[in-house]
This record gives sequence, structure tokens and C-alpha cells, in this order.
Amino acid sequence: MSDAPRTGLAREMGLLGLTATGVCSMVGAAINIIPFMIQRSVPGIGPHVLYAFMFAAVPALFAGLAYAILASAMPRAGGSYVYASRSLNPYLGFIASFSQWFALCIAMGVVSYVLIPFLRDVAIASGWDGMATQLESGTLRVVLALSAVWSAVALNLRGVKLYQRVLVPLMFLTLAIGGIVIVAGFSYNHADFAAALLAREGRIVAEAAPPPFSLRTFIPAAAILFSSFIGFDSIAQAGGEAKNPSRTLPLAIGIAVIGVGVFYMLFTAAVNHAIPWQYVAEQSRTRDLTAPGLLGYLLPNTWTVLIVAGAAIALIKDLPPMLLGVSRLMFAWAEDGIFPRAVAAVHPRWHTPHVAILCSGVMASIGILGCHLAGDFFLGIDILVTAMLVNFILMCASVLALPGRNPALARAVTVVPQRALQVPLALAGIVVLGGFLVVHTIRDFTLPVEAWYFRSTPVWLAVMAMATVIYLREMAELRRSGVDVSARFATLPPE
Repeated sequence: MSDAPRTGLAREMGLLGLTATGVCSMVGAAINIIPFMIQRSVPGIGPHVLYAFMFAAVPALFAGLAYAILASAMPRAGGSYVYASRSLNPYLGFIASFSQWFALCIAMGVVSYVLIPFLRDVAIASGWDGMATQLESGTLRVVLALSAVWSAVALNLRGVKLYQRVLVPLMFLTLAIGGIVIVAGFSYNHADFAAALLAREGRIVAEAAPPPFSLRTFIPAAAILFSSFIGFDSIAQAGGEAKNPSRTLPLAIGIAVIGVGVFYMLFTAAVNHAIPWQYVAEQSRTRDLTAPGLLGYLLPNTWTVLIVAGAAIALIKDLPPMLLGVSRLMFAWAEDGIFPRAVAAVHPRWHTPHVAILCSGVMASIGILGCHLAGDFFLGIDILVTAMLVNFILMCASVLALPGRNPALARAVTVVPQRALQVPLALAGIVVLGGFLVVHTIRDFTLPVEAWYFRSTPVWLAVMAMATVIYLREMAELRRSGVDVSARFATLPPE
């Protein structure tokens, strides 16, 4: 670690920018695609998606609370890595955050890849059938997805001030267009949709009896839908650039988790009110569906183009905050000396960790290629769910362990400082999140796949093994160079 007292990052992000970071990381593919494509991933969930979504919010609330508690005492770049490394031990902090970094980079690739069906739906609604056909081309889809990722890289490189000026308006635009979807969804019903489908395509909605409620489908669906709440952790990763961080980080996390959760439920309920679940289930087996594309059967073309274009913007704006989060993880590792030191370089003019941003952009690009080769983006989602469930469990464990391992930092906690409340909340979080992880893992190993690398758990374990090798090598180098490793990880990184 450098002897300089500062990292070179600039504390220029206010509460609104932090909240936008969380909201924009969460509201995108999570709401416009996953609640409908879940019919393909978990056949038999049928009309129970909204209830699974509500249940998925429970572990997210526990995880968000753990993040808020830890962020109030340890406001540094690479939040979740810093929390675990100072509360538990540096090995757990690194391998968990490394799998988080890997999974979120892959998720960026997924978001970029699923952006193209939204552009296709804009072309269809505008009557540009030739363009819509071209957008189904595999090569063009990959090129456009890569362009989206590297546009986010360019924005992140230019610094936090520009990042906020772009992201905050996009947050409000996304919520406004989502509000249009909510109003439109509750303005129509299943009979309206059946009539519109018959008039436009001469087809009828297939009759299907709703499948009975079953925990065997409900819990796995909730575990996947839990991925929709992932994103607020990007707020914690920006801890090195937040103004008044002990206050603004926990507050932004709370606003993002609760506000987005309410928005999710209204949005999903509205679309389900207008579109029959059996039509969604049938169509999801053969094509990628989007919420605006489904509502396009009911709305005039102008409104359809507006909401589909808005949803495309919602996906694009997912990328900058996700990239900010993953790049700050890499930066924090390098600052601590357990990753190549060059990754901690900060641009002298823009005050951004430019090497970490570029490396994360490369990994997201690999994620795009992986989606294209696999032919299904749900593998990336499954890897993300596994990695983040493990990470969130460690955040709850960090709340339990912090007073014993680092009493001085524990005394700095300002969110739920009472130990009598911290302990039961953290234990409940571990139990609920652990239950989700067990169900998700069982589902992963029981799905029929062509090869082991189409299962998320073995891929995640391979990533953890890779992280272990990196950690052991870099830690050995630190010790050889005479660094007091215990002392380094007993205190917070520099500001």
C-alpha cells in the first residue's frame, strides 16, 4: 500500500447520485424481462410470479440492512470487500467479492445482450420490419451489445461529476416511463388482450388451467427473482467517493431497496393484470419477452414506441452504476495489496480508477460472448444469484463478527447500533439467505443441461478456486516484502 494518506478518488457523489446508482443498477432487465422470462426458467410458476417476487424481497431487506449497518462504520471504496475483510478475514473478503465482481461483470454482459430485443420491439412498433429482422442477427446483436458496454466504460472513465449528471436524469426518466406502464397495465385486462391478439394476429390465447401452488416451483422462482434486488450494493462500493458517507451511504441503500421494491410490485402487478400468464408462459419458450413488448398489443403505436424505448434506456443506464461498483472492488483489492498494484492506478485528471474500469469492461465483454454462445442469458443470472447470496450471507456474518474482531469500527456504527437488535437481524438474514442458496443450488444440479459448465454452481466454484490462487500468491508476496498483514487488515484503507 502507498504511504500517501489518500487514494486519489474524489468525494464528489451526493445522496441523489448514490441513490441513482442503486436505483439504476436495479431497475432495468430485472423488471422488464426476468418476471416474464421466469416462465421459461421455472416452468409451472404460472400466475404465482407476483407472490414469488414479494417473497424474494425478504432476503433483500435483510441484506440491505446489513450493508447499511456496515457502510455507516466503513465508508470506503469496494464496500463489501472492505466490510468482510475487516470484520471476518481478508481471505473471505477477497474470494467472496471476487466472485461478486465476476458475476456482476457477467451480468453487465447479460444486460447488454438482452438490450437488443428492446430495440427490436421499437422497430416492430415503428413498422420497420426489415430493421427488426436485422436486429435478430447474431453478429449485429453482439456488436451492439459491446457498443453499450464500452459506452458505459467511457462515461465511467470521465469521473463522478459527469457520471451523476448523466445518471440522475436517467433515473427519473426510467421511473416516469415505468409509471406509464403501471397506469397502462391497470387500464386493461385479460379480455382486452385476447381481443387485441385476435385482431392483430388472428390468434387466440390458449386456455390453460393455472398450476397448483407448489413450493417446488415457488421457492426456486423467488431465488431467481431475488436477482432483481441486486444492485443496491453498488452504493456501498462507491463509499470512497461519497460525500458525508456515514450518513448518505446507509440512507441511499434504504431508499433504493424500499423504493425500488414498491415500484417492482406495482409494475409486475400491472403487467400481469393486462397480460394472461398462460400467453407469457407459452411465448417465453420460443422467444425473449419484454414487458413493453407485451403491452404493445394493447397500446397505440406511439405509446408502445415510447415505453419500449424507455425500457431500452432503462437497460442502458444499468451499465454505468454496475461498472462503477465492480471497478471499485478491483481498486480496493489492489489498494490492499492482494491484487496487482497497477489496478489501483487513479487517473490524475478524472480521479477514476481507470485500469480497474477497463479490466471490468473486458470481463463484461466476455459475458456478452458467453451469452451469445450459450444461447440463453439465464446462466449468467444463475451465477449472479449464487455469488450474491454468498456475498450477502457474509455481510450478515460480518455484522455478527465485527465487535469481536474490530471493536473500534463496531463503535463507529450509527445504523441500528444496538447489539441486541443487530444480532437477531443478522442471524435471521443468514437463515433466510442460506435457505435461498440451498434451494437455488439444488435447482441448479437438477436442471437438465448439456455439460457441467452450463451449471452455475460449478462455474462459481471454479471462480472461487481462481480467486484462492490469486489471494495466496499476492498474500505470500506481501509477507515476503515485510508487510505486517495483520496490522493492514485491522484498519480501514486510506480515504
